[in-house]
Amino acid sequence: MRIPRALHGSLVAVLGLVLGAAPARDATAPASGVDPARVPAVARQFLPLVTELVARQCPELPPVWVVAQAEAESGWDPQARGGGVAGLLQFDAVTWTAAGGAPWRSADPDPDEPVTDPATHLRVAVPWLCSTLHAVGAHLVATGKPAPPLDAMLVCHIAGCGRVTGSATGVPQAGEAGCDERCAALVARYLDAVHGHVREYSTPVPDPPSSNTPVPPAPAPGTPAPLTPTAPVPTPPADAPPTPAPLVDAPPAPAPDAPAPSPVQASPARPPGDGPGLRIPDGLRDPTAWTGGATGCRMPDPTGGRCLTGATRHGLDAASTAFDGWRGGPAIRSAGCWDRHAWNPRSDHPQGRACDLFATRAGRFADGPELEEGWRVARWFRDNAGPLRVKYVIWQGRFWAPAVRDEHGWGRRYSGGGVYDVSDATGGHYDHVHVSFRE
Repeated sequence: MRIPRALHGSLVAVLGLVLGAAPARDATAPASGVDPARVPAVARQFLPLVTELVARQCPELPPVWVVAQAEAESGWDPQARGGGVAGLLQFDAVTWTAAGGAPWRSADPDPDEPVTDPATHLRVAVPWLCSTLHAVGAHLVATGKPAPPLDAMLVCHIAGCGRVTGSATGVPQAGEAGCDERCAALVARYLDAVHGHVREYSTPVPDPPSSNTPVPPAPAPGTPAPLTPTAPVPTPPADAPPTPAPLVDAPPAPAPDAPAPSPVQASPARPPGDGPGLRIPDGLRDPTAWTGGATGCRMPDPTGGRCLTGATRHGLDAASTAFDGWRGGPAIRSAGCWDRHAWNPRSDHPQGRACDLFATRAGRFADGPELEEGWRVARWFRDNAGPLRVKYVIWQGRFWAPAVRDEHGWGRRYSGGGVYDVSDATGGHYDHVHVSFRE
């Protein structure tokens, strides 16, 4: 649900006129650039254009921020439209024309409208984001509000600049600037979603060497590398906390004779059940890899939907084999894959790229054995993310993807992307494991 922001254009114009002379303060965002290997294919294609536009208009707007915001808005689907918004950044008609775009011919633009052309959209949208960033940055400096300018820019985009000027910090809380509890929650989820994508898409920054660790001199050209003896790896104690997953497509499977990890009890510092080391039975770690490449949504969906991609159908079949079926099974009670998802057209479900695997009845918080089985399914997909082409997994209010570092347990906190109520059993994914697959 998008918060109405019909006054976005006029408010930014007023801010620019009144406060344009004030210097914009330095934007707070990761200094690293974009890792092309981590972003969607469309984003990778238009990354040079995004980089050129921000360099020309406002270097304080990192390209990774634009990429992350477009992902949160449309999933980088240039044809995403409906509900009066359209395009990569989901502009409404008033904002689009105020930014210099051609007016739409109807309430919801046709597929051939300029707003749905990715290059045209970015050439209009990025300068508009820059002007918004400059205006709110000047406002924050003039008023001493502590919000980072990039966050205030996001508030302008999702809720209108009046929420920035009318709030105490620049980010509205419930009861400020006409923003009720639902409005404030949607703004917070949207900011969290963009921040998450910024972390996901940023180029990793290597850890600097320790100051008290001597750095060996580089070997002379042609000198063979010295052989380093392999030291035995100590077995961690049974009560040791789980080790965060490395940034790879899939964590390496343990050696065949490695002891199975024992369950880890949840602590008050992290949500109950956010990644217990439940034992995965032998035989479930090595499903057949998907090697069929991109197929489009052409495979039958056995759960009753329209279609699935080859990788998604393969992943569903592999899970069904591993967990004794997906209908009434001991681990997966029911499943649903393709769905129109009219309330969230950016979802992978309408593309046939995702499945929801229910550990309990829909709408009920999983508990006891159901919770343990759900964790078994979620961890199995994580452990086999590489061969199964897993894009990400959501379960128990936690989001995991191959490029996401663990934070306080398993994956990181799931924000709902400004669409879902994460306190709800289904919205927070407490009743089902969501798995999205890459083509």
